[in-house]
Amino acid sequence: MQLPEEGYLLRIFIGEADKHEHKPLYEWIVLQAREQGLAGATVLRGMMGFGANTRVIQTFKIERLSEDLPMVVEVVDTKEKLETFLELIDPHIKAGLVTLEKAQIKFYRADKT
Repeated sequence: MQLPEEGYLLRIFIGEADKHEHKPLYEWIVLQAREQGLAGATVLRGMMGFGANTRVIQTFKIERLSEDLPMVVEVVDTKEKLETFLELIDPHIKAGLVTLEKAQIKFYRADKT
């Protein structure tokens, strides 16, 4: 798959406890990205954060291990593909934040061995 030099980065900020049909929402989003043929997706688990639903700081500490840490799903592809993808997943994100920004793609390649 080839990507143009100017791509876009879709970032989806959700909570670890967010679900889609009893499975983690972040997992469903990544599976949908693969199914839609997007270039790739990565999930990052935040160590600390808060959001629109709660002003309580969720944190990863041994004495108080949160079960709803922030999760960030990042997907890079063309603007058109990401906007189409966002239309698909938008109705399933009950709370969160989504950003779309330009990204300069230096290379996108697979190991050929």
